[in-house]
Amino acid sequence: MAANAAAPLIQKRDYYETCAACQIEHMKDSDAGIPFKLLILVWVITLAAALPISSLFPFLYFMVRDLHIADKEEDISYYAGYVGSSFMLGRALTSLLWGLVADKYGRKPVIVFGTFIVVIFNTLFGVSVNFWMAIITRFLLGSLCGTLGPLRAYASEICRKEHQALGMSVISTSWGIGLVIGPAVGGFLAQPAEKYPQIFSQKSIFGRFPYFLPCLVISAFSLVASILCLWLPETIHAHNKENIAQKAAMEEDDIYESFESCKVEVYEPKPTVSQKSLLRDWPLMSAIMVYCIFQLHDMAYSEIFSLWAVSSTRLGGLHFDSADVGGVLSITGVGMLIFQLSVYTWIERILGPVMVSRIGAVITIPLLTTYPFLANLSGFILLLLLNCASMLKNILAISITTGMLVLQNRAVTKERRGAANGISMTAMSLCKAIGPAAGGSLLSYAQGRLDAHFLPGTNE
Repeated sequence: MAANAAAPLIQKRDYYETCAACQIEHMKDSDAGIPFKLLILVWVITLAAALPISSLFPFLYFMVRDLHIADKEEDISYYAGYVGSSFMLGRALTSLLWGLVADKYGRKPVIVFGTFIVVIFNTLFGVSVNFWMAIITRFLLGSLCGTLGPLRAYASEICRKEHQALGMSVISTSWGIGLVIGPAVGGFLAQPAEKYPQIFSQKSIFGRFPYFLPCLVISAFSLVASILCLWLPETIHAHNKENIAQKAAMEEDDIYESFESCKVEVYEPKPTVSQKSLLRDWPLMSAIMVYCIFQLHDMAYSEIFSLWAVSSTRLGGLHFDSADVGGVLSITGVGMLIFQLSVYTWIERILGPVMVSRIGAVITIPLLTTYPFLANLSGFILLLLLNCASMLKNILAISITTGMLVLQNRAVTKERRGAANGISMTAMSLCKAIGPAAGGSLLSYAQGRLDAHFLPGTNE
């Protein structure tokens, strides 16, 4: 009886009691439920990674203007695009490396390190004194924060197969909440000495560094998230000699009866699968290519939308301030979050991720053609139609993204999932690095040719 009490977990399939990944596998085999506690931790950590990306859109235009790098107003969007691209460029250069590290040493160390990096470099970005400091801090933040790829692999590994779509939806939903909270934090807390002079003095640190407060708030949240990372169980198996010796000792009394049922099951892919190059895995690579195309488009849209909204009416913009942009993006994020939590899983179950992505792509094309005409409106009608269009655009984008993430993680085995997500993150980050620079440059070019006879800027 005592020997049975000390046995490692169950006997039908071999698990090592000291291996956290084995405990996760045991939980999945013995419990068909959803691992809510782990998914909540994943949700919080993903949010910490998303906030630094979305928070700067409402104030980036004003930050670049205050850094006095642009010679004229039309050039501000051009330089703002490069600040937005620097983060994604850094992430593109290192995502595959972080994926390989996560496969070899575990998901948890990469997630903990990347989350803490946000605390350091996001804070430094808030106190940038010149354009190049802003570029460098964003680049280092992107290159050293390699959490998103391992988090995607982690979310799929802690869930049974029937719940993997939910795991990916948690990642997308948390990212969507980042699109709510991030712009709100950036829009309402940037330039606090101007907006709230009764609280913040012009001589205070928040007056001298008008974009430090939103960065500080996000860094504080990331510090909390980095502490919560310590409670994440590892999902990569660590079956060393000590584990094997411990298991052998516990089974010594019943060695002859349990020999066949207690063979060590090593969690390795089949040789034919492991030797196959990921780059030749067509289901994986096709999902990644489609995913990257949409991410390039979505990042360019995010950059152009924010810069267009704060541009003066003389340049075809809406002349919003950072709080106005933050409000629109936050309302958009709320609608996207409600859709993701209540509708997407139902639609994905009926149509499948591929069909959802196709429908989203088709609807996006006519939707975007309506934006130039919104600049001719004003008042309540403008705000209503702008929020509706922005909300629908982001709902379509997040649906496509979630569908592609599900396809990517189903295309590979667990042991190669970190590397697969690393390839995905590298390609996606490269596309997202191109997106802001291309979007900012295109908007700057368009605003410089408002009176052109062929393709005037207001219609580009």
